[in-house]
Amino acid sequence: MSSLKFTKDHEWLKIEGDDTAVLGITDYAQNALGDLVYVELPSIGKGVKKGEHFAVVESVKTAAEVYTPVTGEIVAVNDDLSTDPELIKKSLEEGWIAKIKMTNADEMAGLMDQAAYDAFVKTL
Repeated sequence: MSSLKFTKDHEWLKIEGDDTAVLGITDYAQNALGDLVYVELPSIGKGVKKGEHFAVVESVKTAAEVYTPVTGEIVAVNDDLSTDPELIKKSLEEGWIAKIKMTNADEMAGLMDQAAYDAFVKTL
């Protein structure tokens, strides 16, 4: 079973260990944004609530807020994005934005698996 989950806002979430979620944006969102020029990262230690934006990804076309599907505390950010925002388009290991220590893992219940997300994207 894959631990990768997706939101309708085109974020992906991967669980590390028992309660840490790694977050990034999907290929669909990356392609919609185009060339990335800046990523506003959250502060480590910041508390976030489900549905709040925790980062901003700017492209030559627009700026997009990135929302968290889980509540918790930011425990790590991908500082490499500060100098190379296009890393978001690489692998999950290189393109993640932040890691959140979740306080309520039950919030993941409404997220989509890969098959459900792929079906969702086909409706857009």
